[in-house]
Amino acid sequence: MRNIKLVLEYDGTAYAGWQRQKNAPTIQESVERSVLSITGEEISVTGCSRTDAGVHAKEFVCNFHTNSMIAEGKFRDALNAKLPEDIRIHKSLEVEEDFHSRYDCKGKTYCYTILNQEVNSPIYRNYVCHIRQPLNIYDMSLAAKYFVGTHDFQAFRKLGSSVKTTVRTISQLEVLKEGKFIKIYGTADGFLYNMMRIIAGTLIDVGQGKILPEQIPLILDGKPGVRPGKVAPAQGLCLEKVYY
Repeated sequence: MRNIKLVLEYDGTAYAGWQRQKNAPTIQESVERSVLSITGEEISVTGCSRTDAGVHAKEFVCNFHTNSMIAEGKFRDALNAKLPEDIRIHKSLEVEEDFHSRYDCKGKTYCYTILNQEVNSPIYRNYVCHIRQPLNIYDMSLAAKYFVGTHDFQAFRKLGSSVKTTVRTISQLEVLKEGKFIKIYGTADGFLYNMMRIIAGTLIDVGQGKILPEQIPLILDGKPGVRPGKVAPAQGLCLEKVYY
């Protein structure tokens, strides 16, 4: 049995996230259907993350086990010929049999993009969070520094999700302004469900003066009277890099 690793890029606009669902199209379903069409095998493809509906990925890693004798590098073109144009495989290679794209992952980098101008862009609308009110970049950058390090991110996850621990280590969280775009880059050893989107929503509130930068440690500590921002819209989030 061979273990094939794929490196994908996708536009998540038309999909209900990565994970297979009964009544909605997903990235996983599309990849598995394409594998079936070229190998004749009904297999499960394991993904490195469970991206939400509307979230994008510049680099997403997945793997599957197969008895097919297709050359490792040939899987890329064969699968791309079957996949829709909003999903593309950049690399296909054979890896060790015990490689697991999710459990072997050492960290990820996400980027959250905000379009900060009065009128939204019809071109970028599926890839940004549109905020009309001018945002205070200095305060957002100051607040971002408080997130760096090892913390309990219990307050920055969607309720109802189950994990062994809510402690994560953020090694980088930067707020960069590029013209009308504001980009929040976050790198961590792992992210809780909706964690990056809640961090982005919190930094947006900081930029609007609703939360003070120095209140971030209080929110992380679960102090009463202070709450994180809302979950920022999914379309502004993109998985940039996966580390092994």
